[in-house]
Formats: sequence, structure tokens, C-alpha cells
Amino acid sequence: MGASVIISYDGTPNDDDALALGKMLARAGFQLALAYVRHSREFDPRREEVAEHDADQRLERGAAMLGDSEIARHVVIGASTGARLSELAESEGASVVVFGSDYRTAPGHVEPGTSAQHLLDGGSVAVAIAAAGLRTQLDGAIRSIAVPLAGPRNDVARETAGALAAKLGATVSESRAEPVDLIVVGSQPGAPAGLVVIGGDVRNELNGARSSVLVLAAGVPLLP
Repeated sequence: MGASVIISYDGTPNDDDALALGKMLARAGFQLALAYVRHSREFDPRREEVAEHDADQRLERGAAMLGDSEIARHVVIGASTGARLSELAESEGASVVVFGSDYRTAPGHVEPGTSAQHLLDGGSVAVAIAAAGLRTQLDGAIRSIAVPLAGPRNDVARETAGALAAKLGATVSESRAEPVDLIVVGSQPGAPAGLVVIGGDVRNELNGARSSVLVLAAGVPLLP
């Protein structure tokens, strides 16, 4: 059985944030996997061996931080990290891909990087983006979830928030006026079923978020 949550990981600090969010989601019953995307192979065999070792070491570090030596690890090759992770998620039957925020993001804020943005613009799998600095809460938990009034408060977002809350012992609110651990939003109204499409309201939520964000594909709840 494939992983239900794939964590995009390259060993950088903001991807350590993704580890923390993935670990929190795992407590709801999701199976985790780590993925690192190399953009090309080396023509020189020795350089290729070094590159393979480097990729393995990055994922080894991620597994160690999660405290799970048995976690599935994928090293895949492709020019576009986002496109390759989308393909991996489809082949593994994953429900969500977790990213860290862009490396320039201020602590406590959320800003999707280029790879996450690729999946947010018509991808077929849910996207979770960790708040910058979440790595300081590697053993933390999701205790509060918001389904904001601003943005598409659709049944998919409410169903997902309720299911996660039931598994995690978290509370659910319809506003992020108070600090929360996770914001859940759906794709924009009218988006094709099964695809992530974010409009102005969702982008505003991302811009204003002070916690990690989960963006769902249209009509597809994320259920543990």
C-alpha cells in the first residue's frame, strides 16, 4: 500500500517544517513517506554515485528527525519538482503532499514555494503547507482547526476538518480570528472535480494565514 502523505524533503530548514506538519498529520492515522526530487542524472558515473549518496543521506536525515527508520523514501528525477511529486503521488495513491513554505517566509507565516504552487494550480492531490518555523514543534500536535468564513467554506473542507478533529482530539472553528494550528480550505467554487484550483479568496487565506494550511481538491475530502 502506498503512502497517504508524501513529504517533500530536501534537508533545508523549511522542509524540516514540512516534517513537523507531516508528523502531526500522521497522528490522525496517515501513513508517511519522504520524497526528494533530483533534477537530472550525472553523466559521470562517479558524480552520479555521489549524487545518489547525497539524496539518500538527505532522506536518512529526514527519517531520523521523524524517528522512523522504516519510513518509505523516494528519490525521483525530473526537471520540475512539483510535476514529479504530482506523478509520484498519483503512482503511490497518496492523498496529500506536504511542503515547507518558501525559504524567505517570515516565522509563523505561510507562503507556497514554486513546487507547491505547481500543485495548487490544477494538481490532483491535496496540498499542505507548513508554517515557517514549525520545525521548533517537531513533537507538537494539531489541537485546533479552522474552516474560515472567508474563502470557500464548502462541505469538503468542513468534512475534512471534522474528520481530522475527531482523530486528533482537536477543536474546529469557522474563523481564524483566534490562533489555530491548521487552516483547511477547499478549491474555488466551480473548480473541476478532483483538481486543486485556488481563487482570490483562497489566496487571501494563504497570504493572511498564521498557521499551516491544507488546500483540498474540489469534491475530495481528506479522510484519515
